[in-house]
Order: sequence, then structure tokens, then C-alpha cells
Amino acid sequence: MTTEWLEGLITELRKFGSEATRVEVKAASGGLPASARESLAAFCNSPGGGTLILGLDDTPGFQPVGRLDARKLQADLAAMCRDDLTPPLQPDIFIGDVDGSPVVVAQVFELPREQKPCYITTKGLSRGAFIRVADSDRRLTAEEVHQLIAERGQPVFDAEAVDGADLTALDESAVSSYANRLREQNPRLWANESIETILRMNRVIVPDSTGEYRPSVAGLLSLGHFPQQFFPQLNVTFVHYPTLTGESSPSGIRFLDNVSLNGSIPYMAREALAAIQRNMTRRSLITGDGRRDVWEYPPEALREAIVNALVHRDLSPGSRGTQVQIELYPDRLKIQNSGGLFGSLDVNRLGEEGRSSARNSLLLKLLEDVTVPGEDRTVCENRGSGIRAMISSLRRAGMGPPSFKDRVTSFEVLMPNHALLDDDTVMWLSALGRGGIRDSQCIALALMRRGEVLDNSKYRAATGVNDSRVAYFELQDLVARELVDQTGSRGGARYTLSEYARLVGTHEARRRPRPNRRLQIIEALAHLGDLSKAEIAQTIGATEKTAEHWLGRLKRDGEIEVIGGKNRSKNTRYILSPQLRLLLADAEPMDR
Repeated sequence: MTTEWLEGLITELRKFGSEATRVEVKAASGGLPASARESLAAFCNSPGGGTLILGLDDTPGFQPVGRLDARKLQADLAAMCRDDLTPPLQPDIFIGDVDGSPVVVAQVFELPREQKPCYITTKGLSRGAFIRVADSDRRLTAEEVHQLIAERGQPVFDAEAVDGADLTALDESAVSSYANRLREQNPRLWANESIETILRMNRVIVPDSTGEYRPSVAGLLSLGHFPQQFFPQLNVTFVHYPTLTGESSPSGIRFLDNVSLNGSIPYMAREALAAIQRNMTRRSLITGDGRRDVWEYPPEALREAIVNALVHRDLSPGSRGTQVQIELYPDRLKIQNSGGLFGSLDVNRLGEEGRSSARNSLLLKLLEDVTVPGEDRTVCENRGSGIRAMISSLRRAGMGPPSFKDRVTSFEVLMPNHALLDDDTVMWLSALGRGGIRDSQCIALALMRRGEVLDNSKYRAATGVNDSRVAYFELQDLVARELVDQTGSRGGARYTLSEYARLVGTHEARRRPRPNRRLQIIEALAHLGDLSKAEIAQTIGATEKTAEHWLGRLKRDGEIEVIGGKNRSKNTRYILSPQLRLLLADAEPMDR
């Protein structure tokens, strides 16, 4: 951690006016507060960990408290991490400086799955475990504690034998299709094996405590005729609400549609998609090929979201009473399942290549070879590509990316019902007047116009840019163009729409026209002679990034030349090109 990093973090806090999910500040003017234990425990139990800052007032201005025995506070905090928490923590703790006053900063790392949950030793596991929710610390419920303990290893609830079930609980046609597919895909293993052997070796059926073979939970959910006979709540509910809040309409209508979907996962996935589609309308999408009609939500995105919810939900005994819930509102679609993200997955990194973790490994393995009824494709690929496919299909439909909410006991996908690049937004992008902006940058600008705060990871997820270096370049280009403001640096950098970009198209924009940076630089060099990038930035009242951006364009256009030092070094200086100097010399004063 560096001074630059801390300065960026404080700037971010002050800009957004509240503490973030991963940041907690405490005044600590009277010494180390006991409540710091809750924040420490919450951070190490939450994805990505967090940062605790001691010595700042937690009001929106986040001003330093002034007098602070930073050395003692640092030592006391280290002792608290070691003596008051189970397991003991080892955060990075250092003394920093904010506005000339000392603060103590602790970077708390997320614990490995097998060590969660961390808890305050004196309060015990049931009352002393916390998690970070928004900008506060919340005590974990008994169910959430149980969930974390259960996930210290690979869960095997999907491999348990189902009490009371036998082979007749399986769908004969589905079993036959499954066995035939395995024989075709890998004849070396399965061509000469009986169906019962195939079911046993793939753990569709497993021995119970007496040695008798019964369908496993995964086998029943994949190939069962009516799994709800044994697990009544392992189904899907779909509700279409007439209002944004889910309340009754003015005419007293509570639901536009309300159904409970049962059967095996292949049937529930198919019927859930059909239920959503019969409640959707079509909208027009403007593309380079003209206007075409598309669904409000692209079916591929819906299919991936539904299947993800069905296959990744928590199947532990305590969660078998929770359905997958699908709720359709006039402005959004919400899909929620029991069980948060499993393993090392972070909600901010969903959709990145190479990032996948399966709670129900047997269920996913089986569904690789179970086909969707009436279709020639399997339920899932089990390649960790579902989230990427969901985001890609929304992007192709001209829509923004989904948002994800990860809690210990639930996971939610929210899809907003709006075209990201609608007519108004396209007109706004045109009015920005910045040539050479890439399509991915336009998507990011449209998202920020809707209030989104992006970082490198969110930029990549939203735009389809796979390389973090390319994403960094494109974001920095938007900063240099003065369309985007940056707070923080490196991995902590966040990006929001600049004031100029927000005002484009409004009456205020006419009263406050954007500066002509190209002309400003030319005039500065014409009047002052050769200048460095820093001197040019100071002269025109812009950042060095902006000055560098326009210097590059002027150089490409042959209007300036570089003297002294290598290009872009601190010693580099810039002068007008001979041709431009002649043009300016011949021009009338009023033309300048």
C-alpha cells in the first residue's frame, strides 16, 4: 500500500459521501474502539476483504480527528487481531497521512474458505461472527454460520441418497436417453454396460446407510419424474407483478401471472423460460442493419440465469425448503436462489475466463449429459461459461449487464429492462463530439450516464473487453478526453461520468461550452514558445493526461514537433511545426 493508494481511497470516500462496502472508518480519538473487532471479522468473512481506517471522522467529509497516538493505536490493533479473534488475523497495518494528520490503516484479507467464519472469541461462534453488508457490519445468522462451516470443504449434499426413493422415482425415458448419450459419447467406457451399471458408476444411484441403492439428490433432480415428492420446495416459482414495488395495481390486481413449476431440472428450466416469455413483449433494436424486433430479455440470457440458479443453489438440508424465485416487474427481472457464491469466486469477477467454482459438482457433471426435453442440447456445459454467455447475449441485445448480489445464504441476478443504447443515449453520445471512441467505450459511457460506477473489472464485464490492459487503456483514454473522472489508482481506481459529459445536451451545457484544447495548446505554444507537457497542462488548466492526449493528436496531424528528450519523457518539449508557424504568421489577427 502506498501514499498514492491512500490518497485515492480518501478522495473516493469524500466524493461518494459514504463508506464503501470494503472500507470502514472510525475516529478512534479515545483509543481503539471495541467495535473494530466487528469490522475486522466482517471483512475477513466477506469477498475481497476490506480496509479499516482509524483516525477519520465518519461524517461525509471524512476529516482527520487530529491528535492521535498512531504508534500505540497500531500496536493495539495488531494485538486485537491476534488476541480477540478466532482464527487470529494478520492484516497489513501501517501509519498513513491524511491532510497532514496521522491515520492507522489496516488492509484485511479475506480468509480461505476452510477457515471461515472468523468470530470475536469472547462472543463465541453463534454471536461473534459478522459479514460486511453495504457500509455496515451485520451479525451472521445461525443459518449463515452453518452455511460457512458446511462449505469448508467440497459440499456433497447432492451426492446423498434420497430416503424413501427407489429406481421407480426416475423417469424411464430420461434415463434411457442419458445412457444412450453416454454410450455414443464414450463407447469405450459405456457401450457394453447395462443401464443400472451406468447409473451406479455415475452416482445417479448411490447406496444408503443399509447398502441399498437409491437415487442421489443430483440423480433425482436431473432424471427424476417428480422430485418434489421428496423435496416439495425444490421447485421454481414465477410471479409477474403489475407494479414496480410488487404491490397491487390501482385496479386491485396483485399478480399478472403466478405459477409454481415442478419436475426435474431440465423440465423446470424449460418451463420457467416459457413462463417468462409469455409475459414479455418485444421491443425494437436499432443496429447497423436497421431496426429489428427482439424480446425484452434475450432468451439465451434468461436460460443461462435460470439454469445457474437451479444448479448452483444450496442443497444442504437446511436450504431444501427454499425455491428458486423468479420475479418479473415492469422495469426489471430478478432471479434468486439459496446459497451465495461458492469457493473463491468474487461477485466483482464473475464472467472472467478461468473463474468457476461449483457447489454441486455431481449435479453439474450429470447435467452435462442430460438433454433439454424436445431439444438437441444438454442442460449445461459445465465449463464456467454461463455468466459470460449471459452478459454477451444482453450486450448483443443492446442492453446493460446484469447486476449480482451475493449473500451468504442467497444469490441474486437482476436484469434491468431497458435498452442501453436507446435513441436518447445515441443522440447524447453523438453530441459528445469526440471522434475515435470505440464501441466498448460508448457502452461504458452509457452505463455511467445511468449512474454506474465502473472499475477495470466491471468495464470488462460490461463491454466484452477481455484484456485488463486494454480496458485500462480505454478507460484512461476516456479520462484524457475529459469525459470520465477517475478516483483512486491502480486496482482501486473507479470511474464516473465527468461534469462536462453529464451536462451535454442540457441548457447548462450551452452556457458552459467545453474548452477547445487543441486551440488552447496551439495558442500557448505560439505565445510562449516551447513547453513541456506539465507546463502545457498548467497553462490550459487541464490534467497531464488530457494534455498528453491532445499533444498526441496534434503531433499525428503534423501541427507540433518534439524537441529535447525522448517522446513522452519529462524532458520532452513541444513546439509548433514550421508549417503551422507560417500559417499563423500569415493569418489576420482576427482569424487566430
